Amino acid sequence: MDISDKESWESIIKGCHFYDIYHTHFYHCVESYFPAILIVSRYNNEIIALPFKIRKIENSEYSDLTSVYGYCGPISNLCFKEISKEHFTLLRNFFLDFCKTNKIVSVFSRLHPIVDYGSFFSEFGEISILNKTVVINLRQSHEKQYECYRKSTKYEIRRLAKQGYTITEAHKPEEVDDFIKIYYKTMSKVNAFERYYYDKNYFYKFLNNIDYRIMLLLAKKDNKLVAGAIFTIVGDIMQYHLAATMDEYIKDSPMKLIINEARKKANSYNLKYLHLGGGFGGKDNDNLFLFKSGFSKDFRQFSIWKLIVNDTQYNKLVLIRNLHQTKNNFFPLYRL
Repeated sequence: MDISDKESWESIIKGCHFYDIYHTHFYHCVESYFPAILIVSRYNNEIIALPFKIRKIENSEYSDLTSVYGYCGPISNLCFKEISKEHFTLLRNFFLDFCKTNKIVSVFSRLHPIVDYGSFFSEFGEISILNKTVVINLRQSHEKQYECYRKSTKYEIRRLAKQGYTITEAHKPEEVDDFIKIYYKTMSKVNAFERYYYDKNYFYKFLNNIDYRIMLLLAKKDNKLVAGAIFTIVGDIMQYHLAATMDEYIKDSPMKLIINEARKKANSYNLKYLHLGGGFGGKDNDNLFLFKSGFSKDFRQFSIWKLIVNDTQYNKLVLIRNLHQTKNNFFPLYRL
């Protein structure tokens, strides 16, 4: 089904065993610069859904499939280990036929670190294991969650509170605008890729949507906004989506206080996970990962799925661009 059928898309997603903001119709409308589709396979009482964006390949009649930015991948109404082999086989055959019919050269998808895909990708493309992500397991008691914090993280949270930092949820447009300014400055400082420079409308669509709970938590010092973070709440999971801190307050790290408050709210909503993501640029040894791992040692593996459907055309596109497959892990290589 395509993006125009919101009701069916949402019905399928919400009937799945696990789903996140990145699987929703809403997110595909807000984040996607390309047409979005949801491929759905049914077999007996089993359902598997795969969301994608379709991108035209410049100067050709071909396209490729890719996922939205974030943690996406297939989802099902059952655990993947419970899906029958017959269904896997039928889905793979159908999917490959769909790709060939629609002149799809390759498929790329970021996978969700919390989902156990079992043997879903066996003989179905290639899985590349990248970095780790950090999860706070909310099924533990509140006390156990806090015990898992690094000692220095707990100390700094207490220090921030004593220094007068407070956390509030944004409700006024001027608060959102101030956060956006801080966010843009943060992206410039870290030399972020262009895709991270979301326009102002993106933030307001996110925060004003009526389908899902999304909140912007703000850290203030002496009534001045110094940091903020957007958290999404979908299904059983809260995601730490976007965050920013004013340069002069980075040393104090008020984001620690924000995440601690987000964890408390996630508990009040009876969620299962607060997912903090990984390091900058997929690293496990940078300051961002070190910061996040101060809240939990529950690490999950982030991976990507790569599938070449049309080898001949893929190789032609690579050659046209004077690229060499053996020299780069980028996928699909012709988009380098």
